[in-house]
Amino acid sequence: MLSAQSTLPQVLKKLNSQTVPYIKVEELKIKSNYIFLDAREPKEFNVSHIENAILVGFDKFDGKKMTTIIKDKNATIVVYCSIGVRSEKIGEKLLKLGYKNVFNLYGGIFEWKNSGGKVVTNRNIETDKIHTFNKEWSVYLKKGIKVYED
Repeated sequence: MLSAQSTLPQVLKKLNSQTVPYIKVEELKIKSNYIFLDAREPKEFNVSHIENAILVGFDKFDGKKMTTIIKDKNATIVVYCSIGVRSEKIGEKLLKLGYKNVFNLYGGIFEWKNSGGKVVTNRNIETDKIHTFNKEWSVYLKKGIKVYED
C-alpha cells in the first residue's frame, strides 16, 4: 500500500508499467501541436481541465467513438488524468487502436497546475480549482484549490 508520504515518482513507478511514454509539462511548450485527452470522469473534468482537452473518460472509454473523434492515427496525443495512472491505461488502449504518437502526461493535471499551467471550467472560464479524485491523492496538488468527495 502507498502511504501519503510517498513521492509522486514513487507512486508512478509502483502503479505504472511505462507502456506509454511519459511527456513532462516542460516539454509541452508549443501546445497547439498536441491533442489533449482527459481520462478522468465527467465530474472531475467539469471542475477543471486543460483548455481544449477532450473528455474521453476512464470507466466508459469508447474506442470506436475515439476513432471518429481523432481520425489521424499519427496525431500527437497527450493523455492525462489526476497524476498519470488512469491515463496510462487509456494510452494503452489508444496504442492498440493504432495511434502512433501517444504520450502520458507525467504527474497529470496536478503537475500541469503545479507548474503554472492554466485550467478551465466546463464553461471555459479559468479557475484554480482541481478535482483531486480523493483526499489521499490531493497531497500531490501543490497549487490550486482542492475539490474532492469524501
